[in-house]
This record gives sequence, C-alpha cells and structure tokens, in this order.
Amino acid sequence: MSDSDLQQMRGQLDAFRADFLRLRDEVNKVIVGQHEILDDTLTALIAGGHVLLEGVPGLGKTLLVRTLADALSLKFQRIQFTPDLMPADLIGTNIVMETPGGGKRFEFQPGPIFGNVLLADEINRATPKTQSALLEAMQEHSVTVAGTTHRLSEPFFVLATQNPLEMEGTYPLPEAQLDRFFCKLLVKFPKTSELETILDRTTEKAKPRAQQVLSGERILEMSQLVREIPIANEVRRYGISIVMATHPEHELAADITKRYVRYGSSPRGAQALILGAKIRAIMDNRYHVSRDDLRDVAPAVLRHRLILNFEGQAEGVSTDDVVHKILQSIKDVPLAA
Repeated sequence: MSDSDLQQMRGQLDAFRADFLRLRDEVNKVIVGQHEILDDTLTALIAGGHVLLEGVPGLGKTLLVRTLADALSLKFQRIQFTPDLMPADLIGTNIVMETPGGGKRFEFQPGPIFGNVLLADEINRATPKTQSALLEAMQEHSVTVAGTTHRLSEPFFVLATQNPLEMEGTYPLPEAQLDRFFCKLLVKFPKTSELETILDRTTEKAKPRAQQVLSGERILEMSQLVREIPIANEVRRYGISIVMATHPEHELAADITKRYVRYGSSPRGAQALILGAKIRAIMDNRYHVSRDDLRDVAPAVLRHRLILNFEGQAEGVSTDDVVHKILQSIKDVPLAA
C-alpha cells in the first residue's frame, strides 16, 4: 500500500470512528446505560448482521431499536409476534385488483418486513411456520411470494427480542434461524444510578428524542470499509481455532466442550467473529486485528451457536461458560498454517 493510499485509509477510518461515536452518542440521549449492548448492536448493524436481544420486559429493548431507526433516518417497522401471526402478515401477499377495463389482476401488497430496521418483538411467540418466513429475508435480503422474488431495501437490519422468563406459549427458535443472527445479547437490569436517570427522563416534562445523524447509504459505506481492514494469517487462524474448539470431536476442543456440547458453531460464527473484531480494531484506533479483539467479540457471536447436550442442560451449564473455558484453553495454543 502506497503512502497516499495509507493516508486515504487513515482518513476513512477516522471518519468511521467519528460517525460511530456520533451515532452512539445520539442514541445515548434516549437510552440510559446498556453501553455494551449498544456498541454490540451498532457493530452488528455496520457488519450487515442481525441481533437477538434476550431480556425481561421493560428494559428498553423496543426503545433501543426505535431510537436507532430515528438516529439513522431509516424506515422503522415493528411486528408483534403472536401465535396467530401468519407468514403473509409478515412478508405481504398478492391481492386481486380490478383493472380499468373491468378485468382482474394480482397486485403484491408488501408486508411490514419491507423496512430498513425491523423490530421482531417476542419472536419466540410465533409458530415455526411464521418464524421461518424471516429466514430468506435475513439471509438473502429478499422474499418470495407466489414464485416472484421481491428485494428488500438496504440496509436491512432485524433486531429480535425474546423473554427468557415466561416459556408458556413460546416456540424456541430453530438452530437455522438462530445461526442467522450476528450476535445474541443479554440485556440486564439497570444499576441504581441508571434507574434514577431513567426516571428523570421518563417521568419529567422534557422527553429526549434522537435526531437523524447518519443515512442508510453511510452505513453501507462503513460496512464496506470494515472488510478492507487487514488481518494477519496467524490471527485469522486463531479465530478459526476458537470456532473449531466449539466442536466436541475436534482436537482443539476443550474438556468442557467434549463433556457438555452437542454441536459447535457454524462457519457463520467465524465470519461474525472476524467482522466484529475488525470493527473493534477500528474503534480502538488500530489498523489491524488482534487476538484480544477476537476474544472480546467471541461470547456475543458464539453463545447462541452452541447446542448443549443433555448433561450440559441438566447441570445448568451456560454457553457463555463454555466459550470462556475455550478462550482459556486455546490462549497459548500454537497455530498451524
């Protein structure tokens, strides 16, 4: 890379950091605390992925998505998933229309999935048939109705929520759909000081609202820039080793993996690991990816991609415990080319 190219890249990365921080600060005008959740959500958005939020009701998950859409000047759509929700309610359907000559024709009426930022609220309350309607949209950014494929507008970002407490009337997400989420984030209850700020913002006269600071086109530009960040071969192999160590039959598998894991991460986990680490490197004012970047991103992008066996479920082992032990076990493992 020539000096001029390097200088241009530095300018682009400086602009990337400035825009990321500007977007985060704008959302923080409304959202209190949850800094790690917000950073990981923005990381997934820029990487072109989707987010699954798990937390009890009332923690601001819906507000986070709506505020993000406001700050990005993107079309926001919200779908409340219920057991009686049908795929057509999500993606749209063909309806019969009269022509000026008195004839009949089919016309496609798009559903709420045709937006930029889609909030899938309580996604595990819908039946598997309806959940599967999201599969093509999340992966291909398109939907097919009556043999016709309709492209979704870009960027397309799905943020789904689910309640970990009440399990009656819920349908656990299938592994294929879980794997399409860039990361799974666990939303925790706010601290005392944060709760005070929440009450100040929600029970007083003034009500903050995010202003538009970035466009959808800029998000797509930032997403493309992330892919230009270099990563050393040995660091990439370290990321591959983390993913391979989630498979109980692999030679790098940790003891906890062999004992409690039934299936490990898919290649999508490795893709998310690398992209998330690249964004971490940019925000840390570096032009290369480090092993620490991979370790920081690993829990969020792998926790929903591991399937525990019966023994793991019976003993209450969490996938976060498994990922933590994996990172310890391969920390000093030499990597073969």
